[in-house]
Amino acid sequence: MQKLGDFKLPNFFNYPPYFTLQPVRDTRDKQVQLWKELILDYCRAQKIFVIGLEEEFPLFSNPVIERTLSHEAREAFLSALVSEGRAEWMDKGHKKCLILWHRIQDWADLILQFVRENGLEDSVMTVEEIRSGTESRGTELLGMDRTVLMRALKHLEHKGKLAIFKGTSTDDEGMVLAFPLSEHGISDANKLNA
Repeated sequence: MQKLGDFKLPNFFNYPPYFTLQPVRDTRDKQVQLWKELILDYCRAQKIFVIGLEEEFPLFSNPVIERTLSHEAREAFLSALVSEGRAEWMDKGHKKCLILWHRIQDWADLILQFVRENGLEDSVMTVEEIRSGTESRGTELLGMDRTVLMRALKHLEHKGKLAIFKGTSTDDEGMVLAFPLSEHGISDANKLNA
């Protein structure tokens, strides 16, 4: 089995037709599904959040069989992820794609789990502490893309699970993690910050 670093590539990666968009609908549907799974698995294993459509990306070529995905194929596979909510185009020209190997709701759930497991309820943390703090080591939150993290935090704020407030410096965003574990909930935490 071929590897890309420590990542084991699936068998289809060595099958030349899978590097060309297939004209028969059923075959193309299977091809797209396999590529979607591969892209998500690889990005998760390598902690990759952004794929540039016109940039070198290890999955998009296989030197062993001398095949490279066309621009059309790359865009088709990434667009399929976008249509399922597993990716988002970052620009109108479809040049960069934000990969959501976890959906925003799933990232939000992981953050809640992280906070509970580390006893961080009703505490104040910076965004960077979640992405790179001691507690995040060994978790999927370590090195998390800031854009994805902020979207997950805003989702939690919208659900009343935490309050986000600006820090004292321009590059510092703090947040109060106030879980409604009692009848008081987030509204009492907001009063504390007033």
